[in-house]
Amino acid sequence: MRSNIPTRLITLSCLVSFGLLIGVSLNLGTRAQNSTTGGSQQMMKKNSYPTAKKGEQVDDYHGVKVADPYRWLEDLDSDETRNWVEAENKLTFGFLEAIPARAAIKDRLTKLWNFEKFGVPFKEGSRHFYYRNSGLQNQSVLYTVTSVTDEPRMVLDPNTLSADGTVALSGIQVSNGGNLLAYSLSASGSDWQEWKVRDVETGKDLSDDLKWVKFSGASWTHDNSGFFYSRYNKPESDSLKATNYFQKVYFHKLGTPQDRDELVYERPDQKDWLFGGQVTEDGDYLIIPVSQGTDSKTRVYYKDLRSKDSAVVKLLDDFDAAYTFIGNDGPRFWFQTDLQSPRGKIIEIDITKPARENWRVLVPESKEALQSTTLVNHKFILNYLKDAYTQVRIHDTTGKLLNEVEFPGIGTADGFTGKATDTETFYSFTGFTTPTTIYRYDTNTGKSTIFRQPKVDFNPGDFETKQVFYSSKDGTKVPMFLTYKKGLKLDGNNPTYLYGYGGFDVSLSPAFSIGNLVWMEMGGVYAQPSLRGGAEYGEDWHQAGMKLKKQNVFDDFVAAAEWLIKNKYTSTPKLSIGGGSNGGLLVGAALTQRPDLFGAAVPAVGVMDMLRFQKFTIGWAWVSDYGSSENADEFKALYAYSPLHNIKPGTSYPATLVTTADHDDRVWPGHSFKFAATLQEAQAGAAPILIRIETKAGHGAGKPTTKVIEEIADRWAFLVKTLGVKT
Repeated sequence: MRSNIPTRLITLSCLVSFGLLIGVSLNLGTRAQNSTTGGSQQMMKKNSYPTAKKGEQVDDYHGVKVADPYRWLEDLDSDETRNWVEAENKLTFGFLEAIPARAAIKDRLTKLWNFEKFGVPFKEGSRHFYYRNSGLQNQSVLYTVTSVTDEPRMVLDPNTLSADGTVALSGIQVSNGGNLLAYSLSASGSDWQEWKVRDVETGKDLSDDLKWVKFSGASWTHDNSGFFYSRYNKPESDSLKATNYFQKVYFHKLGTPQDRDELVYERPDQKDWLFGGQVTEDGDYLIIPVSQGTDSKTRVYYKDLRSKDSAVVKLLDDFDAAYTFIGNDGPRFWFQTDLQSPRGKIIEIDITKPARENWRVLVPESKEALQSTTLVNHKFILNYLKDAYTQVRIHDTTGKLLNEVEFPGIGTADGFTGKATDTETFYSFTGFTTPTTIYRYDTNTGKSTIFRQPKVDFNPGDFETKQVFYSSKDGTKVPMFLTYKKGLKLDGNNPTYLYGYGGFDVSLSPAFSIGNLVWMEMGGVYAQPSLRGGAEYGEDWHQAGMKLKKQNVFDDFVAAAEWLIKNKYTSTPKLSIGGGSNGGLLVGAALTQRPDLFGAAVPAVGVMDMLRFQKFTIGWAWVSDYGSSENADEFKALYAYSPLHNIKPGTSYPATLVTTADHDDRVWPGHSFKFAATLQEAQAGAAPILIRIETKAGHGAGKPTTKVIEEIADRWAFLVKTLGVKT
């Protein structure tokens, strides 16, 4: 599930991106030999599952009575829930540990994971900063150099903050000149952040300590006297479960206690507005992006920092499109927007004459979908997606096209950050069989050179990737990437993992994954469709998978499965589906709508109760994409596909491994608890219905390497067993 973070955070996602960058290659000695029938038959008896009492809770939604017998599982701290969790984990881990292939899978994952990984460098003052992981470190370490050819010096090692690696570095912002580091820590995967400040030269922390921060970056003033950030009031109840409303923008003056922070902006009349705070490069303005939940539309306000008592100005307040601030030249502000251009464009607004008739379009809408824009060396670097893979174009600030960046193949490029005065930038490039490589880019010559290239013990030439286009239920053409070992026989017997997301304007593009290549070394096919609801083709594509049109996403996913079967890549007994968060919802909806189509399902941290998701933590923010059960028309659509409410007793469901975590304060674990209990009760077949509940972990971000490897080993072992994969 995407959190809507308006300001740029330098995070570890480039190294351990949940759901994508979790995996490379496996050779267990022999190529997988596939049995002719699925391996999930006669494996789990009905009375094998822990007893879960059924309550009498019934809710009335617009005259429709809806039972919720496992409501008690929403209370994570009750003895009943804890006992149920313990019993479910005992069953699940016992099942997984008994699978002979699991040990070899984990060993192969661990061996291949042990390679040096780098994040994309960025510069502040005379210093460059970047993340590095020596191989199997639980958390990546932040380093700095005064020249990229110098020996790096460690700035912060999160691995020293907890014995088990469950305290993660979740965000950083370096001050102008590069001497101070504001950084945030998150414990056990929680979205809650605690911000601190470190002297880069000495490595010592200052006295600053900021709490109750969530979905926020930090932005230093030009004189480094402090920084702007956003936070909530201290929750009055359980901090993991409580809903998060009334975010506020504060200024923290260096060296002062948090209770003396200056309130910069709040909206007591708008409890669900989220705020960012970004100081312009010249230090003259504070840009305040305003969003409403995860809605892609935004407002943009600003404050003139040259005047202490200046008011916050509502520059863009119609909430009619997405506006992302790029940079400025004095009062000339540049924005990326999808206003009347669903695939994106660049506009200029002179804040001295902000009326719409004075706006200028600098880079018009393209056939490709504009994902992001940065300003480096007084040039716009525009990152596009063409059929879900990256194209990057460079324009000057008048909008003139200067050149395109050349890449070594079809893949995903990210980075390109910097300042208007920088002449170089760095970016990463990755593909399904291309380990993430870091490049240095000269913005004057347009030349890319390799800065860091990982050495992974596999041969990319052993695999191939192709992109196909298939028709969804309503005739819409949907692209899908397929990656597998060369020499694949199209005989319908290949174990296949179909992975999707489809929501919140999030794009799935090619990415290197140790886990996925391990799957492919076992003879598996990895399939990744670009479902509606994402950003692969701009805002129209996103809206085609929202609210009353959400069923389109599930139809796209089912059509991908049917295409794979029709074209003999796989067959129902060999086909598994996976996805996390909103992708967990996707898997839950697909398996309840078409239980006959799949051999196995692995929904991770999914939104399964579509009638109550808005009642927990930040769930209310997803109403912009899903709708709400409080609206009669939206309730009807939600009830029609809600995974929890479409489980039918007496149905033979495919083998299912539900995964969640006890500290997930993004998607409340109660979703997965109730879904698993209901599915176990309804199961008429012998295929196992299991739930794996991770401890001291959250939604996925910041998860330590050891836990990631264990989780992937369990996933593949489950599929090896239930799909009947011979290793």
